[in-house]
Amino acid sequence: MLRVVVESAKGLPKKKVGQPDPITTVVFKEEKKKTKWIDNELNPVWNEVLEFDLKGTGLDSSSYIDVIVKDYETIGKDKFIGSTKISLKDLAAGQTKSLPSRNIPLANESGQNIGATINLVIGYDPPANAAPNLNDPLAGDATVDAGGGGGGGEEGDETLPDGGQIGSSGVPSGQPVNLRQRFNRSQNRQRLVDKPQDFQIRVRIIEARQLSGNNIKPVVKVHVCGQTHRTRIKRGNNPFFDEVLYSIIICINIYINCEFSSLQVYNSYSLRADSIMGEFKVPAHCVLRKWLLLNEADDSSSGAKGYLKVSLFVVGAGDEPPVEKRELNDDQDDIESNLLLPAGMTLRWATLSLKVFRAEDIPQMDDAFIQSMKEIFGGEENKKNLVDPFLEACFAGKKLCTQIIEKNANPEWNQVCCVCDYRDRLTRNDAIGTTYLNLAKIASSGGEIEGILLKEFTGLLDWFCRILSTIVIFLFTFTPVLHPLYCFFQQFISMSLQGEGVAYRGRILVELSTKLERNADKTVDSIHSDDILVVQKYQRRRKYSLCAVFYSASMIQEPGEPIQFEVSIGNYGNKLDTTCKPLASTTQYSRAVFDGNHYYYLPWVNTKPVVVVLSYWEDISHRLDSVNIILYITHRLESNLEAFKTAILAKVSENQLVEVWLKLLNQLIEDLESFPTPELESSSNLTSLDIQIKKLRDSALTSIKDGARRMREEAREIRDTLPDLETWVDKLKLLAEEPQNSMPDVIIWMIRGEKRVAYSRIPAHQLLYSTYSEQACGQHCGKIQTVFLKYPMDKNKGLKVPVQIRVNMWLGLSAHEKKFNSYSEGTFSVFAELYENQAQVFGKWGTTGLVGRHKFSDVTGKLKLKQEHFLPPRGWEWESDWFIDPEKALLTEADAGHTEFMDEVYQNESRFPGGEWKAASEPFTDVNGEKSRNPGEFDCPPGWMWEDKWTVDDNRAVDDQGWEYGITIPPEDKPLSWVSAEKVYHVHRRRRLVRARKRAALPPGKRDQGDPEGWEFSSLIGWKFHKKERSSDTFRRRRWRRKMAPENRLGASAIFQLEGALGVDTEEKGSKDGATKLFGANTPTVSCSFDRSHMYHLRVYVYQAQNLASMDKDSFSDPYAHVSFLHLSKTTESLQATLNPTWDQTLIFSDVEIYGDPQSTAQRPPDVVLEFYDKDQVGKDELLGRSVCAPLVKLNPGMDQTPKLLWQPIIHKGQKAGEALVAAELILKVEVCPKSSGEMSNLPLGIRPVVQLTAVEILAWGLRNMKPYQLASVSSPSLVVECGGQRVESAIIKNMKKNPNFPSSVLFIKVLLPKEEMYTPPIVLKVIDHRPFGRKPVVGQCTITTLEQFRCDPYIVTAEGAMSSKMALMASPSKHLSINMEEKTPLLETQEKETVDWWSKFYASTGDQQKCGPYLKKGYDTLKLFDCELEDVPEFKGLTDFCSTFKLLRGKNESGDDDPSVVGELKGSFKVYPLSDDPGVVPPPRQFRELPESGPQECLVRIYVVRAIDLQPKDNNGSCDPYIKMSLGRNTVDDRDHYLPNTTSPLFGRMFEMTCFLPQDKDLKISVYDYDLLTRDEKVGETVIDLENRFLSRYNSYCGLPQTYCISGINKWRDQLKPSEILNNLARLKGLSKPRTEDNGTSLTFNGKQYTLAEFEDNKEIHEHLGPALERLSLHVLRKQGLVPEHVETRTLYSSFQPNISQGKLQMWVDIFPKSIGLPGPPFDITPRKPKKYFLRAVVWNTTDVTLDETSITGERMSDIYVKGWMPGMEEDKQKTDVHYRSLDGDGNFNWRFVFGFEYLPAEQLCLVSKKEHFWSLDKTEFRIPPKLIIQIWDNDKFSLDDYLGTLELDLRNLVGPAKTPEKCTLKMMDDLEIGAPHKMEQAKSLFAQQSVRGWWPCSIEQDGKKVLGGKVEMTLEIIGEADADAKPAGKGRDDPNMNPHLDPPKRPDTSFFWFTNPCKTMKFIVWKRFRCLFIGLIILTIVVLFLAILLYSLPNYISMKIVKPLQ
Repeated sequence: MLRVVVESAKGLPKKKVGQPDPITTVVFKEEKKKTKWIDNELNPVWNEVLEFDLKGTGLDSSSYIDVIVKDYETIGKDKFIGSTKISLKDLAAGQTKSLPSRNIPLANESGQNIGATINLVIGYDPPANAAPNLNDPLAGDATVDAGGGGGGGEEGDETLPDGGQIGSSGVPSGQPVNLRQRFNRSQNRQRLVDKPQDFQIRVRIIEARQLSGNNIKPVVKVHVCGQTHRTRIKRGNNPFFDEVLYSIIICINIYINCEFSSLQVYNSYSLRADSIMGEFKVPAHCVLRKWLLLNEADDSSSGAKGYLKVSLFVVGAGDEPPVEKRELNDDQDDIESNLLLPAGMTLRWATLSLKVFRAEDIPQMDDAFIQSMKEIFGGEENKKNLVDPFLEACFAGKKLCTQIIEKNANPEWNQVCCVCDYRDRLTRNDAIGTTYLNLAKIASSGGEIEGILLKEFTGLLDWFCRILSTIVIFLFTFTPVLHPLYCFFQQFISMSLQGEGVAYRGRILVELSTKLERNADKTVDSIHSDDILVVQKYQRRRKYSLCAVFYSASMIQEPGEPIQFEVSIGNYGNKLDTTCKPLASTTQYSRAVFDGNHYYYLPWVNTKPVVVVLSYWEDISHRLDSVNIILYITHRLESNLEAFKTAILAKVSENQLVEVWLKLLNQLIEDLESFPTPELESSSNLTSLDIQIKKLRDSALTSIKDGARRMREEAREIRDTLPDLETWVDKLKLLAEEPQNSMPDVIIWMIRGEKRVAYSRIPAHQLLYSTYSEQACGQHCGKIQTVFLKYPMDKNKGLKVPVQIRVNMWLGLSAHEKKFNSYSEGTFSVFAELYENQAQVFGKWGTTGLVGRHKFSDVTGKLKLKQEHFLPPRGWEWESDWFIDPEKALLTEADAGHTEFMDEVYQNESRFPGGEWKAASEPFTDVNGEKSRNPGEFDCPPGWMWEDKWTVDDNRAVDDQGWEYGITIPPEDKPLSWVSAEKVYHVHRRRRLVRARKRAALPPGKRDQGDPEGWEFSSLIGWKFHKKERSSDTFRRRRWRRKMAPENRLGASAIFQLEGALGVDTEEKGSKDGATKLFGANTPTVSCSFDRSHMYHLRVYVYQAQNLASMDKDSFSDPYAHVSFLHLSKTTESLQATLNPTWDQTLIFSDVEIYGDPQSTAQRPPDVVLEFYDKDQVGKDELLGRSVCAPLVKLNPGMDQTPKLLWQPIIHKGQKAGEALVAAELILKVEVCPKSSGEMSNLPLGIRPVVQLTAVEILAWGLRNMKPYQLASVSSPSLVVECGGQRVESAIIKNMKKNPNFPSSVLFIKVLLPKEEMYTPPIVLKVIDHRPFGRKPVVGQCTITTLEQFRCDPYIVTAEGAMSSKMALMASPSKHLSINMEEKTPLLETQEKETVDWWSKFYASTGDQQKCGPYLKKGYDTLKLFDCELEDVPEFKGLTDFCSTFKLLRGKNESGDDDPSVVGELKGSFKVYPLSDDPGVVPPPRQFRELPESGPQECLVRIYVVRAIDLQPKDNNGSCDPYIKMSLGRNTVDDRDHYLPNTTSPLFGRMFEMTCFLPQDKDLKISVYDYDLLTRDEKVGETVIDLENRFLSRYNSYCGLPQTYCISGINKWRDQLKPSEILNNLARLKGLSKPRTEDNGTSLTFNGKQYTLAEFEDNKEIHEHLGPALERLSLHVLRKQGLVPEHVETRTLYSSFQPNISQGKLQMWVDIFPKSIGLPGPPFDITPRKPKKYFLRAVVWNTTDVTLDETSITGERMSDIYVKGWMPGMEEDKQKTDVHYRSLDGDGNFNWRFVFGFEYLPAEQLCLVSKKEHFWSLDKTEFRIPPKLIIQIWDNDKFSLDDYLGTLELDLRNLVGPAKTPEKCTLKMMDDLEIGAPHKMEQAKSLFAQQSVRGWWPCSIEQDGKKVLGGKVEMTLEIIGEADADAKPAGKGRDDPNMNPHLDPPKRPDTSFFWFTNPCKTMKFIVWKRFRCLFIGLIILTIVVLFLAILLYSLPNYISMKIVKPLQ
């Protein structure tokens, strides 16, 4: 299955006319799927899922989808907007299951970008028979390709700098960790929300070792979150990469949690089929310098294919990247001790068997097509069809489906689905309903219970995105359990399917089991008949009774149509369901009444509606009892924990805090001991999972109990126990989750008219009654609870509350229903009811005019009823006859609840066009044109009085007489629109007449009883009825009721016998609508009557609120609080322009009538709801948030207990939007009512916080970076400080540009502040700009919520308010200062600079002993390396000791996600201390004294930029070309000419000097840019330093103090003042006596303590650079005072593109020197070190035991041997020897010299290689790589490729010692090195130290996966410097100069030659040597043959001559 989630698009182009209606089409293999269209939207949001069935065929690497966005046209063809094509290679490769595609650009038909983007998420579930193509080396390259060497060959053999020395910040181990930062980071991680946000993934590939294969060229590919990156191509089996690969994704955090990274190593030489060498899937999100074991991609259980060392981590918004610390012996680390094994090597296959037995209550429904056809052709929309159900189970991306059972609402499948996998996603969904089998609920953390470990994993469970932890799945988990399904009602289906389901859709019976084996049988099979019989016992049903008594319904937004409530559990009680018996599950209809202030409520008074629902479910009390007991313990623990937190916040005394804490622990231990979970032996429906969960719960509860006892006995600091207590609460909540809960939730629906408006789901176990114990009953069982209903699919997240109800619900087995009597209150009554209807025709009332109505009907008028057809239910009988009883809750007038009301009527006139106006046929109507009374017929109702006469309302769009005009167009009888100007064609006009009246005292005996016959009247047939008849009424009705009583039952539980309808008219049953539609509508009505009510007196104390949202443009709000309590509400006063209002008001509700037992009211009082609004002059008031407060109930007014003000959270759209300090008390009225001073007053003394006269000193130093306001710059601002109702304003800054500091800096106010910190009001800062014409707008504001950090003891003299020594000098009169630095040049300073530099100091400080050389041995200084910004170092308190920086905000905060914009900064501070109430007491001294001059100071600033770490790459090759750019005020320094090419961790080593004026130029901005030749340089990131804070701080942060005072050398003193002068000024500012020196400066007394030079320097090296003893001792004393030391800080770079994600780090520091004091010392030279030129001379003497690779024509084994060598990183300088031909015994003689020149950094032990990556590269790239020598032995072939025989890799830093003889040379020498254990490295030595070595080394070759000996080589290796190379020259090979040493030609055997160029030797050594006998034989044979031939030839002639003898 391929799923495409079409989320949204942005920036679609506009049409020529209007905006488009975008619709998206996705095309995959000619199959098209479309979304819905969005009307008139340029940024549409679809959020639709399009599914493509792959039909068993998996994706391949060429698969793609086309995404086309069109403009929807109703008629005609849709118009094309844009399209894009997305490759599916990543999904086909099997590296990911989902592919987020964000901001994909859309192109037009010609391929040009249209500027619009689209967001998609593509999910892929591969078919069961499809395997991912893991051997495709280019799979996934469609996204991002960061690899450099794509083409193979020599040019891709590149490397990157060493990550060890520049990849870490160099922080020494043991550095303290900021626990607060860690806690905040953990809290932020928990608060991750499910919305798209930025994430950055960093993968560092460091090196690989022991890769399999011969002569390979490996490349590493990283697949993460749908993106693919590659490293550069390397050579050899142990390549060194050190490359950082970045991925930036924008997605929801759940994708990060479910995506795993995979790393694959390929051999770029091989073909695709076998190119992959190894793979590792990383199951974690943070891996630091770990070795990964590579294995085969398609076989996780295969052996090791090599090792890969990586670092990987994910960085989210606000996260700090982890620091990689390179160990000193990192190159020799032990692989085994730092190895991660692949998950697959420890996993076992698990088969999950899901047995699906049956389902029930599947609803009848139509698909979308049939539904739309019914609507078009006018079919019966409500008549549904039976469905064809099948079940689809999904696990780990695999789907299995049961068979389809047609037309069945209760299907039985009896099938088992088997899924084999070891992944972690489990969902169950289909089109009817959805349920989730949560693995976390059937699992346990490791070790808690016996189980089988399947796999540790973290990932998604279901659409609700719950995150799992490490789990253990039980072998036998789910035995058969019915699981409810939930979905959405049809009217909500069209909305986005997000949120909880609101409709019950049935249940399924399933069993889930696990087997640790791989089942190869059928995936879907039938269940054995025995299992079907066994499962029958789990389906036994019991009858349950549910009763709900509605006490109140309030906070209704608007009146509208009448309202009723429905309660259902499953299908029982659901009016829309016709399969269950009708039940009294709905309340009577009631019309809402105004509460007199804001909301409406239902006027039930003393008759409360009751609903009764009977249902049948399995008895699972043994499960739910345990749940309720654990929840009971949890709720008590939470209550005590909240009291404990409040005590900590209130800073109570230690004794009180211990008392609260001990009460918490004692009660927890007591609860755990007293309330055990029930035993299971006698329980029915018992499953094996029940037993396992019982063990788990008992074990966990015991561990919590033991932990609580240990905590009580062993805890030392009780505040530190808070995290453990919160962990216990979370653990108890997890234990309370029940995975086998088969009982559906109880759903309460609010129905307005016929429409379902709001709902609430209540878990059944919360209402369930239990006979086990009181604690096993649900927390709401039989108790009144307050429920806030919510809208279905509420996009506003609870912005509006539909209704607040108080309901008492009880659920229990029918066998226990008599127990309900003890929970019930009041008297229950049951009635049958019907309505008699009449209409008025020609002035007479009768049934003639009832159009569409019946004479007798139900309340809706749609169901025909007759009195004689009513039958009481079984077990009930009639108690009385029918009687008339009007429903008063429906007869509410429009003025009900109002204190003022406006009667209105419209006067109508008509005419012919152009004629005279005359009275219309209906002269008086209402606003809708319906007939109304004449104004003269309006009587003033009793209890009201007229305020005015009838007047014409002309405050509308009317003419001067109040008329508005219109045209009547037939068939309408009245105009549809009105205008205010008369035209001749107007035929109708009207005007509005109004008359106001107000409440008055009701005369005695004048209560309006309505119509004496019980009729209620209406002008139309509808809902709006009234009591008294009017002339315009045409319809009336009255209610008849008949009471019923139980036959033989007593008590309230008799109502549970009500089941079934009372009867309908039998004549109507044969109609089409029939009984199916109307069945169950006529059910009895149940009510609960109370004989008496109780009057209460409510006082709500609203003191203050803080941190409210800004809703006005002036950055403030005008808040007021609306307080609701039941059917009453009141409003506080509105406060102007504040976000921290202090109302200090008591809202008094004098007579609150509450029905029910006062004791139950005291236990569960109604909630006080506080809603905070921003009052607007124009428009509707905006909601700021809502808070709920429980009142303290006093049943006896004499109780001493008083309510305590507590901070209650204010919630807005589900997020915290402030806090409110409120309290409430509800007092039962007795004979003596509590006195009240009116409806509203201030808080009484007992509740109001105790205040104390407090002094607040304000240091208003100045304003910085003020942004313009209303297009004009802020030029003349002043500061207003408000606190506790007091206000003070500073002097005006005359000119912000010249001096942004305030002329007078100190302000002082006296204010009454609460003694308790939790009640302290905030300080509000407002900046006002004084503009022409008296305008004083607020241009910025800031709220300081807590004053604790500013409190101080005014009598303790500290330097907090004083200045540093540097500022004290500036404050003194200006004078010339002469600073004489003692200059003394040591004799060896020049030579010292060659061995010791500043970098030696830096590396000595980082602990890198190898790079610092002899620096430490000389006793020189080290510096402090901070791994964070200097401001974040805890000891220096943010450098805000003199003044802090407060952000000034401005603007409207409309959404909770976006903060108001920062418009400036305020430099200042506060001191808060108590004052005496006695005016005669002398006030304490002021805190801000000896302030410096606030005028500008000219300063010299030196910025030292050392290096950058892990910069964000900006180039396509995964690197960047960084350079520094900085700005200070108007000065800018651009260091573009010194950019460093192709690096992400550059070594800058730059110092910049700049001049500035403080405070104007306080912000130093340091940016790192990426150099680009053709395009604009791109900013990598920047950091901003506040120089003013460093300048003003008392921590001496302007120039760090070194460890020693040196007058020469690299550590020469650089400050303007000597240490003794700084110490003298520090003593003066602290009020101490001047330091006193003795013994020629070797002894010093400061602050009453004596110091001597000996105690500081006794054990230290004394060198020649040290200065005088007095200055050295003064410096040592200064370093004891907590001042800033000489340091290097690490600053994080940020980018505006990703403002909260680190773009890298910058190590640097800043020195600030005011020019008024004098010249500073010389700057440090931090220029990077230069490499030294070295030469490696390798003389290859001989080889032996070389593999004989070929067979000669004569059958001999032989090889033509030659040797090749090179140094990694310098492959272009490969060298090889001549060929030793025809080696018959593996020996080779060469006498050949290799000469390799290289740049070497001795301190870092790395080679520095500079070269171009590609021939088209513009710059050379610097690489730092380890110095190694690679030697290979080859067999030479002339007509084919040479054959590889073996390789040798030597690390010149850790050289394996050679063997003296070939016999001792074995592969074991090299195996010890590759294992890498430190204790095995004793024989390894550095060639740089030995300089020369000679001997034998083995070469290896891999055969059948094992390394075998390929030969031995004898070499001499020599390292020589550049000077020595010139003195001792040597040529390559045997070329001139052939010396040092002289190489003679090799003495090779005569058999060594090339046959083609030496034919004579070929004959001698090949032919003759082997075939000489044959040759001799052939020669002899030839001679013999010739002799015989001659003989035969001459013999006849000879014989004839002998015979004839011619001569004779």
